[in-house]
Formats: sequence, structure tokens, C-alpha cells
Amino acid sequence: MQKFRKYSFNIRGRLVEMNRPWIWGILNVTPDSFYSGSRFQTEDSIAQRVREMLAEGADVIDVGGCSTRPASSPVEEDGEMERLSMALPVIRSVAGADALVSVDTFRAGVARKCIEDYGANIVNDVSGGTEEMFDVVKHFNVPYVLTHNTAVAEGADAASEVLRWLAAGIDSLHQMGVCDVIADPGFGFCKNLEQNFAIMRHLEVFHSLGVPLLVGVSRKRMVYDKLGCDAAKALNGSTVLHTYALSKGAQMLRVHDVKEAKEAAELLSQLI
Repeated sequence: MQKFRKYSFNIRGRLVEMNRPWIWGILNVTPDSFYSGSRFQTEDSIAQRVREMLAEGADVIDVGGCSTRPASSPVEEDGEMERLSMALPVIRSVAGADALVSVDTFRAGVARKCIEDYGANIVNDVSGGTEEMFDVVKHFNVPYVLTHNTAVAEGADAASEVLRWLAAGIDSLHQMGVCDVIADPGFGFCKNLEQNFAIMRHLEVFHSLGVPLLVGVSRKRMVYDKLGCDAAKALNGSTVLHTYALSKGAQMLRVHDVKEAKEAAELLSQLI
């Protein structure tokens, strides 16, 4: 098992230290995210879910207003921003000014507005990034999640290929002056099941990047296809993979089920 590597972040001028794994609670303000249990579309339901996740130990609230599930048709930018402009004030009201709030978006304009107008602290971009997005995170000096989201060649060493891609992206961001980068191998994005599991099997290689590692496998196809179930019944399988990722030293888990992930992290910490 891998020993946990500590990191710190500059969150809008405030130094935040990460001395243990962080659990990111997923909050989708969408009608079409792949797991129905993560969809919240009213202020009351959003407030209630945020309270629940915080009580269960969430370190980051990750809010998204545009589904990126396979074969989905993304809502227009105005529609995404309308959903987020409803949700973010509610999250801040419930969670407080110092809570860590991540906006899950691939649009630079949305990221800019969420940071500037609604106090988002982190940008979680599943697209792999654009020059415009990089300019936004540089301007506001916020942590940025760089996600691998390009095709991996059939028969290639998936972990090595993703590692090289992330290393190049992190180097470019650092050269631009973006200091706080988080690496996400992009489970489920442009990868088949075998490639997803190959990356998970060799997860420890990503620590060579020198940045925190975020793992997002919660209730995804790599869990429920292998188990012959659906997303609604994939909690147990998700917890198994979360525990494995933590044993490989992952610093962050992005999850639908905060309590179970938090418990896995707590118990594993007693064994390392």
C-alpha cells in the first residue's frame, strides 16, 4: 500500500493543507446525469443534499450544471449557467464562506462567472482543457483539475499513455503560472473497460507527476458492467474500487456516496 502524500493549495489567497484523503461529493443540478440519485434541481433539494454531504464528511462539493455522460447532448452554455447560478448561492448559504466548492464545467465562460460571481474555489474540467480555460484558472489563481479525455490506442499501455499526456499538460500549466493542478486519469472518458482497469491497476505511477491524484469511478460503467447491474446498484462495487485507489495513494475521490467513501478512507488509514 502507498503512503499518503500531503499537498497544500492556495484557495483564493488562503493556504489549505491536505493531510488526508479528500472526498468530493457530487451534486448534479441536471435532469440527465447518468445516476438519477445525484440529480437535484430545486433550491430545497440542493440545500438538503449539501447538508447531508457535509454531515457525512465531504471535503469538497463538486457541482455540475451540464451532463457529460456518454452519448448525452450538452445543454447550451446559458442553460448550464442558469442552473449553476441557482445552485451556487444555495451551496454557499448552507456550507459557509470557507467551504471548498468545485464547479464541474468544460466551458471557460461558465468557470469565469462561477469563480467571479459565485465564489467557486476549484475548476473541475473533464474536457482535457483549452487555452481559454487555462487563461481563466491562471487569472483567478484557482486549483484546476486536468482530466485525460483523449482516445487511448487499442493495445497500448494505457497507464503509460495517460501518464505522458497528463505530464505534458501539467508542464504546460506550470509554465503558464498555474501552480495548483490536480491530475485525473479520466476513468470512463474515451477508454474501454480493459483500459480503465489497466489504469487502476497501475495507479501508483501517477504519483510521479508530483500533483494530487483525483479518482472518479463512482457508479460508472466500469463498475456496473463488470458486475452485471446498473448504476443504482453499483455502490458496493464503487466502494471496492475506492478502497483500492486509496491503497494506491489516491489523494482525492469524487463520489456520489460520501459516507461510504469516508468510512473506507478512515478504515484504510488504520492499516497504512
